[in-house]
Amino acid sequence: MKKQILLSVILLLLCFSFNKVAAQSDLAEEKKAIAASNSIYFQSYLKNDPSIFINRYAEDCLIMLPNAPAMKGHKGALDFFKMTSHKKGGLWNGKFITTNVYGLGNGYVTEEGIWQSFDKNNKIIDNGKFLVLWKKTAKGWKMFRDSFSSDNPAK
Repeated sequence: MKKQILLSVILLLLCFSFNKVAAQSDLAEEKKAIAASNSIYFQSYLKNDPSIFINRYAEDCLIMLPNAPAMKGHKGALDFFKMTSHKKGGLWNGKFITTNVYGLGNGYVTEEGIWQSFDKNNKIIDNGKFLVLWKKTAKGWKMFRDSFSSDNPAK
């Protein structure tokens, strides 16, 4: 009886360990896709090319900016790009620093991190934190829900 209990415990631990390793390795694809998308996100501002920006988002995305209604779909992404681009005195460049990625690899993962925005002289004009829910689409991993806020007092 003791051997059966010990064997059962060992099997449970092995299953738990295997699932944990599998879940961690499953997120490698998602982390790689997120990093690749984030690495070109701000090129849209440098090149003043909204198509680069819009392509980061799923067609049914929501961009949930602070103090405003959510911007929906690719039209909302285009409107957000226009609103924040340097053509309107906004940002020229920026960076995302991913601090964690959560999920089960079931078609959705959540990215947590911090961001910085820069002006044309590469001076930080704003910074804050974000959560992005990523969705696996036929066109790859896309931002499905994008929520962020500044760490600075409202102007």
